[in-house]
Amino acid sequence: MPKSNTYGLILAGGRGTRFWPRSRTRTPKQLIPFTGANSLLQDTVERLHPILPPERIWILTNSYLRDAIRKQLPDVPRHQIIAEPDQRNTAPCLGLAAHLIKAADPSAVLGVFPADHHIGDPKKFRGFVKAAFRAAAGRKLVTIGVQPRWAETGYGYLEFPAGMTPGSKEPYALRSFREKPKLPVAKRYVREGRFFWNAGMFFWRADVFLESLRCYLPKTALLIASLPGKPGAALDRRLRQVYPLCENISVDYAVMEKAALAGEVSGLASGDFGWSDLGSWNAVYELLDRDGDGNVFRGDTLTHSAAGCFVDGAGKTVALVGVKNLVVVDTPDALLIADRERAQDVGQIVKMLEKQGRKGLL
Repeated sequence: MPKSNTYGLILAGGRGTRFWPRSRTRTPKQLIPFTGANSLLQDTVERLHPILPPERIWILTNSYLRDAIRKQLPDVPRHQIIAEPDQRNTAPCLGLAAHLIKAADPSAVLGVFPADHHIGDPKKFRGFVKAAFRAAAGRKLVTIGVQPRWAETGYGYLEFPAGMTPGSKEPYALRSFREKPKLPVAKRYVREGRFFWNAGMFFWRADVFLESLRCYLPKTALLIASLPGKPGAALDRRLRQVYPLCENISVDYAVMEKAALAGEVSGLASGDFGWSDLGSWNAVYELLDRDGDGNVFRGDTLTHSAAGCFVDGAGKTVALVGVKNLVVVDTPDALLIADRERAQDVGQIVKMLEKQGRKGLL
C-alpha cells in the first residue's frame, strides 16, 4: 500500500473533440459513460480507490466542468478540484498541481493519471502504480510504459535499455521519448521489444518535479511559484492573471524528453493490463462486445446485410442496410456518420464548426 504522502492527480480538462457529437464543451468524453454506468472520470477514481482514497485525489479541469465534476465525485474534497482559467497544456498544469499539493504536504509524491483511459485489468494496473510510487520516492521522474499490442502510429513511445524484462516492476533508466512514428518505424519498435507505448502516466515527488520545471521551463516555473499555495478565491484571482502567461507546452516536450537524456527519468516496462486511451469512436467499438456480424449497438438497431458498424442511437430506432464499418452517433441536434477507419478525423468537424461560429453544436 502506498504511503499516506502519495496523491493522485487526475487530468480532466480536455474536450474530447473526436467523440463529437456526444462529447461537447460542457459534457466532454471524460464525463460520459462509454463501457458501463460510470463515466470515464468516475472509473479512473474508482480503480485508484484501493490505494488512493478520495481525500488524496486532486482533479485538474476547467471552469466549464468544475461543478459537473463536483457532482460526479462528491467524496473528493471540493477545494481539490482545481479549474484552469486557460488551456496551457500539461507542463503548466502539472506545475500548478505540484505547487498546491507540496504546499499542503511538503513530502508529497504524485501520480498523474489522465481521466479518459480504459484499463481492462485494474488489479494488475494497481500493482504497477504501487511500484511506480516506490520508484518515485527518490529523486527520479518516473513513468509507466505499456507493452504494445500492435504497431500503433498514434502513440508516442518510450525507449527502454537493451536487456530489459517486460512486465518487471523494477524501474529502468529510460533512454529516450520518441514521437508518434511512421508505420515502418512503429513496426520496428514492436519487433525490437524495448519500445513501449507512452500512456501519459507520471510519478514524482512534488518538490523534485518543481526543481525540474525550474531547470527546463524557468519562465513558467517562476510564474507558478508566484501563486498562492492554497486553493480559494485568492488563488483563482491570481491564477487568472498569471496562468495565461505560462508557456503552452506539454510536459513531454518541456521536461520529460530533456530529463530522460540527462538520465533523470526511470520507467516501468509494464505488461499488458488492458490499457486504451479511448481516442476515438473506433477505440470504443474495439472494447465492446460485438454480434455475429461484428456490429456494436447502443440503442434499438435493425440491420440487413450490415457488418462491422458502431451505432449509438440516442433513444431512436436506427436501421442499417447493406453497409459496413460505419460509426453512427445520433443526438437531439446532430447526427454523425463516419467510416470507422476514419474515426480519428471526427475532430475535423469540430474545427469546421468553430470556424463557422456554430457554438450551439460545440
